[in-house]
Amino acid sequence: MTRQDFKKTLIVAHDLAMTAIAIVATFYVRFDGRLLDERLTHLSLFLPPFVIFAGFVYWFFQLYRSKWRFASLPDLFNIFRATSVLALALLVTDYILVSPQLFGFYFFGKITIALYWLIQMFLLGGPRLAFRYMKYARSRNTIERDANTPTLVLGRGSDVEVFLRAIESGAVKKLQPKGVLSYRGDELGQSIRGVPVLGTFADLDEVVQEFQERHTPIRRLVATPSALVPEANPDRLIARARRLGLPLVRVTSLGEGMRDAELAPLEIEDLLLRPTVQIDRQRLETFIRGKRVLVTGGGGSIGSEICTRVVAFGASDLMIVESSEPSLHHILENPTLLSSDTNVDGVIADVRDRERIREVMLDFRPEVVFHAAALKHVPYLERNWTEGIKTNVFGSVNVADAAVEAGAGEIVMISTDKAIDPVSMLGATKRIAEMYAQALDAEFIDNGATRLIAVRFGNVLGSVGSVVPKFKAQIARGGPLTVTHPDMVRYFMTTREAADLVLTSASHADTSRAQLAGSNGQERASVYVLKMGQPVRIYDLAERMVRLAGYEPGEDIEIQVTGTRPGERLHEILFARDEPMAEIGIDGVMAAKPIFADRARVDQWLKALEWAVTHGDRAAAERVFDQAIPEFKRRTPPAPAVEARLASN
Repeated sequence: MTRQDFKKTLIVAHDLAMTAIAIVATFYVRFDGRLLDERLTHLSLFLPPFVIFAGFVYWFFQLYRSKWRFASLPDLFNIFRATSVLALALLVTDYILVSPQLFGFYFFGKITIALYWLIQMFLLGGPRLAFRYMKYARSRNTIERDANTPTLVLGRGSDVEVFLRAIESGAVKKLQPKGVLSYRGDELGQSIRGVPVLGTFADLDEVVQEFQERHTPIRRLVATPSALVPEANPDRLIARARRLGLPLVRVTSLGEGMRDAELAPLEIEDLLLRPTVQIDRQRLETFIRGKRVLVTGGGGSIGSEICTRVVAFGASDLMIVESSEPSLHHILENPTLLSSDTNVDGVIADVRDRERIREVMLDFRPEVVFHAAALKHVPYLERNWTEGIKTNVFGSVNVADAAVEAGAGEIVMISTDKAIDPVSMLGATKRIAEMYAQALDAEFIDNGATRLIAVRFGNVLGSVGSVVPKFKAQIARGGPLTVTHPDMVRYFMTTREAADLVLTSASHADTSRAQLAGSNGQERASVYVLKMGQPVRIYDLAERMVRLAGYEPGEDIEIQVTGTRPGERLHEILFARDEPMAEIGIDGVMAAKPIFADRARVDQWLKALEWAVTHGDRAAAERVFDQAIPEFKRRTPPAPAVEARLASN
């Protein structure tokens, strides 16, 4: 029995004991003499089945899904509902089923049942609240002893209150909140959990100066999510913090009780996006908890984030497959993975090595596979097209085949929005990988054994080689910033959003498996995409990043237009024109049904691609793409100068 199971068993035993005590206490309070003796005589017949029934009621109302140290109003409401059901059951039993037929008098009576309700509420809710207060008092003492970083908390009162509770519970450590700044003037003069609201964001300089004069210098600023909304003018907040030389961090989660609170440095890219798409955390926990998960390319930007999310949601085992030894070492030393209860391991393996991947899969026997290993940079794949096919096409085939043989339930291919109407080798290779996954998935619909799906990403902020880190480096060098075309637009998402989209898609594929059996797969979703709002114009992005860094574009730092590169297009799209959309009922996520290509045809294309790679015949490879992806024929060929440059390389 694990420690968690032991604690849950103790809680169940406590609640059942409190149920028995509540019944006995009710009789002793309500009756005495002969009336009490009559009821105690029959108690041994009544009490055991009632306690067992109460246990099922408590389980139904989820009294054991939350920890006592986080007991809150929702938990008390569940106790209220469970106790009311028990009291109603007593009323029905006493007045309809038992007493008139067996005793000739009411065993409980209405007043006694009402008294039982009060006592039961107290015996179930009281210990939970007392335990939470004990933990709270202990954490306050620990915070007062250990807190050594005077901090200002920034944001709206509701967010600040949750964050302060996180500090009190110990979820956030070593911070000593000295005051609150809100962008809303109507919160001035208030106090939030004993911490005063000292002013608005515009008063930051003055407030920091006052603490300096009191010899209690502020050493950190913490921005809650509400401090970064557009109406709060976060651009000015960043400028003030930089001018004062104060580190500014953001709260990356604001869940119930802040049980998984995280702080991260506030970066420029945090202000470049629409509000982050919120995911159903409970759904992902239910799906991932206790499962064996394998991630290929786990040391990359997306793969490493998937690994940390899988661990956060409670996977029992995580296997990281990575071809780069430094990347594997880096992710295995990640503190989040090291401090988790998940059994984490890693192997060096290349997805292009079919036998090695098969060996790893059969040895580990994953239940869920996330295939993130890929070559993804458009210019490099245009020059090194054979390597793109080897990794993105045949590597994906190897992973899919091995995962199916190992009995995985869900296999998720990481794809790209460039796979739609592809004009580049990256897009074409990823589209072929999608088609193979869909063809293989169709073979397993009837028996419901395995689901193979694809997830299309836009541009991921902060990933290796993406535009934002590139612009930041160019700004640090004093410019210029290079933009390939003034009208180029792209969809953007954060690495956290990308990882959560992958997990959400896998969870939907899992829950929809039973519904698809016998349907020939016509209604299944095979491709998932995050709702990323409006695309961002790259030139506008460059200008804003220059301004956020404290410079003026065109004066302090130049922005140069260098011309589009081979394989690039001005606008990305998320779905093909002939892809039928699928309604999956998950906020923030879109999906499409598959465009069928039977397995035999896909295998023919794969054989032709293998021949083209072996003989170095790019024209033969492009003919395969033309057959498999009609839109590929409409791509604009590189200009002669570009072709000459590619040839010389």
